[in-house]
Amino acid sequence: MADTPDSVEREIDILEAGLRRLEAEYNMYFAGRLPRPPLETRAQVAAIVRRIDSTHIVNYGLRFRFTTLQTRFAKFANLWDRGLRAKEEGRAGPFVQPRDSAVGTPPPKPEGPKQPDRVLSVATFSDPVRELERVQGLYDTLAQARREAGQEAIPFHKFAEMVKTQVGALKAKGSHEVAFRVAVKDGKVALTARGVSGGARAKK
Repeated sequence: MADTPDSVEREIDILEAGLRRLEAEYNMYFAGRLPRPPLETRAQVAAIVRRIDSTHIVNYGLRFRFTTLQTRFAKFANLWDRGLRAKEEGRAGPFVQPRDSAVGTPPPKPEGPKQPDRVLSVATFSDPVRELERVQGLYDTLAQARREAGQEAIPFHKFAEMVKTQVGALKAKGSHEVAFRVAVKDGKVALTARGVSGGARAKK
């Protein structure tokens, strides 16, 4: 196809906005604020994904951005379907939260001595564009930890772009790979990155 980078970027912008809207509508549905699942919005987003997927994207940055959005849509579609099945079967699904995690209710503060850092995940990357599954896994751990700590979620595309930038910067300084660590310190979730000289990989 003869799509220009500008036209592809516009399509990706539309996809990103549509995916944000779809996520919000599913969240409202599972929270009981919408009477029906947003199947029409989902069909529109799926059509945009298919349209962009059939386009030959030459620009590296646009290709990376689309792939991250496509991966996020597929992952959330699976999660939404699981939630719908659980709802139909009367089970507690992935969108059911415990009572004490309701919005506006701060978690109880721990008592006693200060706890040491709790490492939740460590993952190394040499080329995030080719390691999207690992990027997604690290993001899921970070997003879940931030939700539990009452911190605002980071959009996946921004997280993926940050990982790519950090890897590029540290590899330019001589690192073979870059290790990212998700840890909880003093009740706050922190993501840190450091260069790795060898080829060993730390897994989640």
